[in-house]
Amino acid sequence: MFAITLEGFGGTEKMRWAEVPTPEPGPDEVRVRTVAVGVNRADLLQRQGYYPPPAGVSELLGLECSGVIDAIGDDVDDWQPGDEVVALLAGGAYAEYVVVPAGQVTSPPAGVDLVSAAGLVEVAATVLSNLDRAQLRSGETFLVHGGAGGIGTFAIQYAKVLGAKVAATASAGKLDHCRRLGADIVINYARDWLTELLMATEDRGVDVILDIIGAKYLEQNISALRPDGRLVIIGMQKGTKAELDIAKLLNKRATITATSLRGRPVEQKSEIVRQVAERVWPLITARVIQLAPETRFSLRDAAAAHEILASGSNVGKLILTLE
Repeated sequence: MFAITLEGFGGTEKMRWAEVPTPEPGPDEVRVRTVAVGVNRADLLQRQGYYPPPAGVSELLGLECSGVIDAIGDDVDDWQPGDEVVALLAGGAYAEYVVVPAGQVTSPPAGVDLVSAAGLVEVAATVLSNLDRAQLRSGETFLVHGGAGGIGTFAIQYAKVLGAKVAATASAGKLDHCRRLGADIVINYARDWLTELLMATEDRGVDVILDIIGAKYLEQNISALRPDGRLVIIGMQKGTKAELDIAKLLNKRATITATSLRGRPVEQKSEIVRQVAERVWPLITARVIQLAPETRFSLRDAAAAHEILASGSNVGKLILTLE
């Protein structure tokens, strides 16, 4: 098969379309002939050498895909060759075929084509699992950074479904996108977003923050939390190390959680995928949650998609397709 490979770590010039061995499914695994692949910022970090795959996982890029099962391993009873699926992966999606644990595939939402479905499962699994962890409740106020990206586009809508008031940060040209999704408060992150957030919430701040930025926003995020607030860090776009004011954290009885979906055990990821199919897919089918805007590239042109994502100019989701 052919796949996007890396000739060392660095920029997009390290990405190559090359022939590699076709994987074979083991027990409790299925092999998927890839139709489309969702691009995530984690892919950029892995390409640069900052986010290696877990031990034993394919070193190819890619955390989600859609396609058609073409082979099954021993002890797989729920799937058959020919079934259309989306898959949550720990790596390997930038390829014509991928092997994945059977519990980490599910049927796409009814009414959504396979190409669009490729960009749904990772963001849905990330947001659902982390808002469950933060116990976001109806009537609370929720802040998501990067409201116009794949995670943010989904998080705004899902938090509204849960009954939360939603605030989102984004660049100036993307604020209207966040408003259309249902965000009650939209803030240009290039300005003093913390001051504007506190003004908009009458100095009360927010109950839950979903943060993709990391170190750069740690101090401001804690200042933005209400008493008993919960900060969930899921990204490190702007650094990994920052100083923590423990006194402020204590006074607010606040909680900081940092999570990564990629390294979780198969059993946990399988349960999350099951929850996504049960709780999120009906919302998408009913159009309560709208699909993110898409920009599509051929898988061979994955480097161009990486450049677009790195530039920050994209709104919504980037999808790689196989002809």
